[in-house]
Order: sequence, then structure tokens, then C-alpha cells
Amino acid sequence: MVVVAMIAITTAVVSFAIPDTSTTRLEREAARLIALIESARTQARSGALTVLWVPQSKGDEADFQFLGLPPALMPPVRWMAREVRAEVVGGRSIVLGPEPVIGAQSIILRLEGKQIIIGTDGLAPFEVTTGEPAGNGAAVGARP
Repeated sequence: MVVVAMIAITTAVVSFAIPDTSTTRLEREAARLIALIESARTQARSGALTVLWVPQSKGDEADFQFLGLPPALMPPVRWMAREVRAEVVGGRSIVLGPEPVIGAQSIILRLEGKQIIIGTDGLAPFEVTTGEPAGNGAAVGARP
């Protein structure tokens, strides 16, 4: 009985110690997308460009696009994990400029049954949020 109890305890400890790879990959994709979007947002403001971020449902060449950026400024347009899916809340695209205040917007990233919401209140940078997704003028939820 003692051996069985020790095996059960060891199994429980190991299962908590091993990170969920899909969650880790999704967090990495969210951080990367935030960096890409904020870079494009800065380019849009500095160049007075209207830039849109548009997810592609079945793109052979791109998983998402930055419409309005010149080719020389185009960031990567593929997910690191091919299975990632993105959904813009309340629309088809995210507006990144040229205005400094862009309105509340959110993106839901999904991978293997997990999801992360990134968003902005329109003035602050995009970030991972913990509340309801923002869209069409709704407020971004509480921040972690």
C-alpha cells in the first residue's frame, strides 16, 4: 500500500511539474503577435498609414496579413505553431493606425482547445487580457 501511495504522489507531482505544451506554445504565439502588432502600429502612426491586421482562415502563403504596410516593413505572416487559429472579436480585421487612439479591439487565439485573448482599450498597447474580449467599442477586461 505504501508503494502504491508513493507512486500516486509521484505521478501527481510530475503532472503538475510538466508544463502544458499547448498552453506554452499559445502564450509564445500571443507574445509574438503582440510584438508584431505593436511594431506595425508604430509604423502606421509614424508613416500616417492605415494598417489592418487580418487573420487568414486557410492561407497557403500567410496565416495573417498586415494590409497597408510597405513590403520593406512587412513582418512575418506565419504562426510558429501551424495549428494556431485567430479570430477578431466583432469584425474581420484589427485597425492599427494611423490615429494614436484606435478603439477597443481584441483577438482570440486558439490552439488545441486552449485560448488566449489579446486586446487593447484603444490607447494602451495590446496585451494578454483576462476579462471579456473587447470589440466594437467594448472595454478590455481586467489586466493580469
